[in-house]
Amino acid sequence: MLFDDTYRTIEHPSEGIFRDRGSKFLAYAYPITSEAEIKGIVASLKSEHPKANHHCWAMRLTADRAIFKLNDDGEPSGTAGRPILNILLSKDLTNILVVVVRYFGGTLLGVPGLINAYKMATEEALTHAVIIEKTVNDVYTIGFDYLQMNDVMRLIKDADLTVLNQQFDNDCSIQVSIRKMQVNMVLDKLHKVAVVKVRYDHSI
Repeated sequence: MLFDDTYRTIEHPSEGIFRDRGSKFLAYAYPITSEAEIKGIVASLKSEHPKANHHCWAMRLTADRAIFKLNDDGEPSGTAGRPILNILLSKDLTNILVVVVRYFGGTLLGVPGLINAYKMATEEALTHAVIIEKTVNDVYTIGFDYLQMNDVMRLIKDADLTVLNQQFDNDCSIQVSIRKMQVNMVLDKLHKVAVVKVRYDHSI
């Protein structure tokens, strides 16, 4: 399989709500780029909803969708985090965290009822989300001589690269974001047009 350099995520946080027999399930979806963000988001929801019984969540990270985690936060195993995660899998979303805050309404919902409620709440939050497609990009810094500016700029324009940073004096440098699939082609062309120093910075 070719490495797919696109992935689907959500543009902004969104919310949804599902009610069943007095229990209230508030779902919050967030775009995230690292695991480190989860703790803060869950903590702020706990302080916003101190009387809630459970704060369950699931997340997926990375463009190849390889990283996922879930947390049932005291609900019976497999009834909360897993159904949330299953919706993220079925919608093929990544770089996303969904937290469902549950207020218990006095009636036990049973395992099928819980699974359904966490699933439906997650669906609701994602119905209100704007789903976007992003590409996996590598960030490179190109260093070149001032006289080569036109050649380098033309290549950047032709390849439709996003310029993140630039500085021009005797030694010029431009930081660009290159879509993963284009990297080899762009670097080949750069080396043909000019004596350039290319440094790989990181992926985004």
